[in-house]
Amino acid sequence: MSIEVGSKLQGKVTGITNFGAFVELPDGKTGLVHISEVADNYVKDINELLKVGDEVEVKVMNVEADGKIGLSIRKAKPQPERPERPQRPRRDNRSNERNDRQPKETFEQKMARFLKDSDERLTTLKRATESKRGGRGARRG
Repeated sequence: MSIEVGSKLQGKVTGITNFGAFVELPDGKTGLVHISEVADNYVKDINELLKVGDEVEVKVMNVEADGKIGLSIRKAKPQPERPERPQRPRRDNRSNERNDRQPKETFEQKMARFLKDSDERLTTLKRATESKRGGRGARRG
């Protein structure tokens, strides 16, 4: 029996490490289920979910050239179907109407507005900074 990516197989847990579990497949080959592929939620200790000798259903995720087999328990379980979200109607016409109502601003007008705002902010900042320093030429004691 050849192992193909995407196939679901029954296997037996032969070893457990802190990063995953080794599963023996029906043809005698061994693959690794990484700890992130054991359950849908976060797994702190894999020993709480699996024991050596457990029979598990796994899905073959990848088979590397050097013979390593990547397995997943969580992807072997049937996934619940998500309901499709209804499509919202497009509102292109409204956005064009809003743009038509607003007068177009030229680059020179935008630049003049920016410089005015910038000068006002600098003036406000200078006033606030001078008052905190104690004004002009105030000596410390």
